[in-house]
Amino acid sequence: MRLELTPAKATHLAFARDLTRCAMLPYYSQYSLLWLEEAFNEAWHWREQWLINGDAALLGYCSLSQDRQALFIRELHLLPEYRRQGVGSWVLEELALWARQRRLPLLRLMVFRSNPARQLYRRHGFVEMGEDECFVRMQRTID
Repeated sequence: MRLELTPAKATHLAFARDLTRCAMLPYYSQYSLLWLEEAFNEAWHWREQWLINGDAALLGYCSLSQDRQALFIRELHLLPEYRRQGVGSWVLEELALWARQRRLPLLRLMVFRSNPARQLYRRHGFVEMGEDECFVRMQRTID
């Protein structure tokens, strides 16, 4: 499958929000957090939004921000039928290239403590930098 990241448009907001809510609601419930659609909608406008496409099919999306040190993966979600097929790994490596191109030394993210994606991130060079009752902060150094 040929994969690519393409800029998301305002018309993709509902897709991204629904995908995120479906993927994250079990964790929100587990940690007694409140899902706020308004907060997602507001963040949509100040983050970089990218669609994950494969062979002309929409597979998922990712949301990014950056500061002077790091490219920060705010969201990375795939439709269930495209999980465990290497797409997430491809996205992580592509974003590491982007961080390098932007001359940023770090790629960062936060993940729920109980999310099995932590293993995926570890396999791609992310190390755990700290945690609280809900989240683990992880980062990968960009060579």
